[in-house]
Order: sequence, then structure tokens, then C-alpha cells
Amino acid sequence: MQKRLPDYLKRPIIDTDKTRTVRRILKTKCLNTVCENARCPNKNECYTKNTATFLIMGNNCTRNCRYCNITCSKPEPLDKNEPPHIAQAVKDLGLKYAVITSVTRDDLPDGGAEHFANCICEIRKISPDIKIEILTPDFKGNKNSLDTIIMAHPDVFNHNIETVRKIFKSARPQGNYNCSLDVLKYVKDNSDIITKSGLMIGLGETFEDIEETLVDLKSAGCDIVTIGQYIQPSKAHLEVSKYYNPDEYEKLKLLAEKTGIKHYQIGPLVRSSYRASELI
Repeated sequence: MQKRLPDYLKRPIIDTDKTRTVRRILKTKCLNTVCENARCPNKNECYTKNTATFLIMGNNCTRNCRYCNITCSKPEPLDKNEPPHIAQAVKDLGLKYAVITSVTRDDLPDGGAEHFANCICEIRKISPDIKIEILTPDFKGNKNSLDTIIMAHPDVFNHNIETVRKIFKSARPQGNYNCSLDVLKYVKDNSDIITKSGLMIGLGETFEDIEETLVDLKSAGCDIVTIGQYIQPSKAHLEVSKYYNPDEYEKLKLLAEKTGIKHYQIGPLVRSSYRASELI
């Protein structure tokens, strides 16, 4: 039986001049956002603040994660005009902090690392003072790809572990828990870039499982962690096992501090890019 969405997870629909402006700029530049594609519940709040998380390298993903609303299908060719279009949208929106993520592109030799680097470069050409956070796939652990990212030097490198070890293979059948940890550790060990990761809860994990993952992220040198409630995008996706209540999120904050993670965003509607600039 499908669990009913608690009231504290419901967000109102907001349609203002600001939200329409963001949508217009994105449409004019033919840009995608993870806000739309992943049906993020915080989309309208972010739009009212002239922020959005850009989704690069198309709408189609080469992986079929069982929690994600993004389509798994044959990906589109890379658009060489996307990096300058992203940069112009960042300027038009007046952003001081930009977040860029992507679909997973296992079809590309470098997983799209150079495309990420080009986006960073183009943004800094016209907005040199902006802070840039990227949220990347695992690049299959390819160190050459990670070196490309490190050379581009985003202010924050984010790669989401997504869930605990026990559930990882059922949620991310084409991913690897240890590989994700190794990616975070490699960037931390070979740069001064701030590293970040996040996970969803409500898929059947225990507090002990979450603590294990937090310890693993801390051991990988992760600076920032985000934790939020998994919400089922459709009946075709993994079912919600549990809706954590607000008191339990306070316990999770204490758990993060216990494991030595000093910087975190933990709450029912927290997503990896939610209020990202506030943590920096």
C-alpha cells in the first residue's frame, strides 16, 4: 500500500514574475535543469531566488537508477554551444553561486568531464567572481576524467553517494558504493577543492546504516553532507519504506556531528543542491 505524503513534505505552487523570468531565460538558451527533470519539490522556492541547478549533456541518462525521474535512453550528441549558453544564463540570472549537474554519460570516453570543464571555463570568462559547484556522476572512477575536473577547479565538487551500502545495488544497479567513495577521496587527496556528497533516506535503511555511510564519507574526506527524504517520483520507481519525522532529522544532525561532519544540510526536503550557497 502506497504511503501517504506527510503535510510537511508538501510545497505550494509558486508562480511569480521571478519564476517566470527564470523559466524564460532557461527556455531562450535551450537549457535543462535538474529542477524540472527530477521533479524537485524545492523548484519554485529556488526560482523565486533566481537560482536553478543546470542539467548538462542532455535529458537522457545511460543509467537506470530506480529512484530517479530522469529518462534512461540513448543520449543526445553533446551540444558544443551549451557551455557558453550556460555562462550567459548565469550572467542573465545574476547568480553569485552556480550549480551544474549532468546526466550520466557512460557512452563518452571521459564521461563528460571535459564538457563540465568547458562549462566552468565559459562561466568564469564572463562572471569571474562567481562560485561554481558541480554535481557529477562517478565517471566510472576514471582518474583522467577526475584530473580534468580538478584542473578546471570548481569551488565545490559534489558527488552523491545517494544511499547506504546495504541498499546501494538495488537502488543504483549500475553504480558502485566503493567507487563513489574513491571518487570523493581522489578529488580531496589531489586538490584543495571542497568536497560534498548527499544521500536520500526512506528506502529501508536503519540509523546504523546511515551512521556507517556518514563514517565512510568522513573517511573519504568529505567536507559537506546533505540528507533528505526520498519521495517516489512515480509508481514505476522504488517505493518509500519510511517517511522520517522532523524529530528524527534532529537526531540525524547529531549523528552527523558525532561522526565528525561539521558542515551539513539535513531536513525532509533537503536535496543535494538545496541552498547550496548557504553552506559555502
